[in-house]
Amino acid sequence: MTGAEDWRRELETERAMKNEFMGRHPESPFVAGRVPFHELVYFAPDPAYRVTATLERVEPPAEAYLRTNRDNQAVMRYLGDLTFRLHGRALRLRLYHAGEGVGTAVFVPFRDATSGAESYGPGRYLTLELNAQDVYELDFNRAFNPYCAYTDDFECSFPPAENDLPVEVRAGEMAWAAARNPRSPSAVVLARRPGRGPARAPPPKRRSAKPRTPRPRARGAAAPRRRR
Repeated sequence: MTGAEDWRRELETERAMKNEFMGRHPESPFVAGRVPFHELVYFAPDPAYRVTATLERVEPPAEAYLRTNRDNQAVMRYLGDLTFRLHGRALRLRLYHAGEGVGTAVFVPFRDATSGAESYGPGRYLTLELNAQDVYELDFNRAFNPYCAYTDDFECSFPPAENDLPVEVRAGEMAWAAARNPRSPSAVVLARRPGRGPARAPPPKRRSAKPRTPRPRARGAAAPRRRR
């Protein structure tokens, strides 16, 4: 792990660059969706949420299906469980590969005890790059919201029930706006059904259900991709 001061400066730089991207770049969900932008909101940097995790692989990797905000299923490869300790508790999170086109980038969708209140209810993501040792720095300060947290134009995958952490993760990105912070994945799906909220529009052709990380990307993140 990098030194505390270097880590903090790097994190603050990443957050400033991400705000610049979100506010101005044509691939930003705000610019592409013509959504009024205000700066993203974060928990204060906290080194207690930087932990070392070990990947316990499943062999062979298993096909997995993650529910999306459009009530579809995104096909992933379940590679195994990251095991770690946080707040004195032994925890684990399932790790996924999104398939062709993302190389060695993998992602961890998760929910925690802040979801639906201070953080985005349907869940947040972390991204990593696979390595030969299967030991990783899991930095929850770099947890980010999927694009569907800002606009319904994008489809995103929800964490499985196994990735609901029984602790507060007061680190990383917070809910962007109270009006766009449903309490759970199911609340998002129900709100899209006829008579329960906004009409359910067909998925735009250029949107993807793969995990999307805004440019400039954090370490180990796969660049956003669109299907054309």
